[in-house]
Amino acid sequence: MKKILDVDNLSISFDTYGAEVQAVRGVTFDLYEKETLAIVGESGSGKSVTAQAVMRLTPMPPGKFVSGSITFQGEDLTKKSDKQMEAIRGKDISMVFQDPMTSLNPTMTVGKQISEGLIKHQNMSKKQAFQRGIELLKLVGIPNPERRINQYPHQYSGGMRQRAMIAIALACNPKVLIADEPTTALDVTIQAQILDLMRDLQDKTGTAIILITHDLGVVANSAHRVAVMYGGKIVETGKVDEIFYNPKHPYTWGLLGSMPKLDQNAGEKLQAIPGSPPDLAEPPKGCPFAARCPFAMNICDKKMPQYTELSESHHAACWLLDERAPKVEQPEYAKVGGTEVHG
Repeated sequence: MKKILDVDNLSISFDTYGAEVQAVRGVTFDLYEKETLAIVGESGSGKSVTAQAVMRLTPMPPGKFVSGSITFQGEDLTKKSDKQMEAIRGKDISMVFQDPMTSLNPTMTVGKQISEGLIKHQNMSKKQAFQRGIELLKLVGIPNPERRINQYPHQYSGGMRQRAMIAIALACNPKVLIADEPTTALDVTIQAQILDLMRDLQDKTGTAIILITHDLGVVANSAHRVAVMYGGKIVETGKVDEIFYNPKHPYTWGLLGSMPKLDQNAGEKLQAIPGSPPDLAEPPKGCPFAARCPFAMNICDKKMPQYTELSESHHAACWLLDERAPKVEQPEYAKVGGTEVHG
C-alpha cells in the first residue's frame, strides 16, 4: 500500500494568559491509502489538535507550530501558504467535525453547503453541483434526497446532520478524510450506521481515514491501526488486534479496562483510571502517565522512555518494556475477551 500522509515529530503549543500549553509533543504517525487509522485517548490528550494541525486549522495565535513536518503526497503542508491550503482543504483532505449542528451553517440549505465545494474545487456549474448533491445525499443514506437537499440543517435529525456532514466532506473525493469523534452525539444504532457508512464509502472510493475517538468500541469495528495518545504524546501504536489482544502500555490497559464487557454482572462497576491527565502547561519530564500508573517506577517520573519495537507494526513507549524492569503481566481487567475486532 502507498503511504499518503506522514506526520513527523509534530509539536503544537498554545499561548494562554498564564503559560504556554504544550498540547501536542513530538507526535509521529503515517497513513496509507484505503486505511483507517484511529487516534484514541481521553479528552485533553491532543487528538483533535493533531487533526486540526493536519488540516492547518489550528488558530494562530494563540496556537503556534513548534516543530515537525506534515507530508501529504510528498509535499510538506507546514510550508504552504493559506491560499495554497485552501486549494487542498475540502478537495484532497476533508474533515467531519465533532458537532454537526455547529459545523453546518444554519442559514444555508444543505444542498447549497454541499454545492460550495463542488463549484470551487471541481469547477461544476450550479446545476451540476446540485445534481451531484442529490447523488451524495443518496450515497450517505438520506431518504428523499431530492426533497431533503432544499432543507435547512434544523430540519434534519442528529444522525442525518452527521450524514450531511459526511456528504460535504466526501463531495470532492478526498484522498484523506479526518473524522473527529463522528459518532459522539449520536445514539448507539445511529453510531453503527454512520460507521458502516464510512466503511462502505471507503471501500467504494478508497479514501484513507483518520478516526479521532475516545471510544474503543468504535475502533474495534472500524480501524486497521490504532495510535493511543496521552498527554500530547503517542504512547502506543499497532494494528487493531495487537492493541486489543496484546497491549503493552498501562494506559492502553486502563482504556481497555474501562470498556463495558458483555459478561459483566449488573451491579459491577466499570474499571476507572484514577487521577487526572497531566497539566500540559507544565508537562512532566518523564512518561506523561507516570502519576496515574499503578506500575510506575522512579525512572518513569524522570525520563520519557524510548519506543520499544514489539513487531514491525507494534511500538510502545513504556519503561516496563526495558529488560531491567520487573516483569508485569497485563491485568485481567484489561483483557478484551469476546470483543470482535474488524482490523
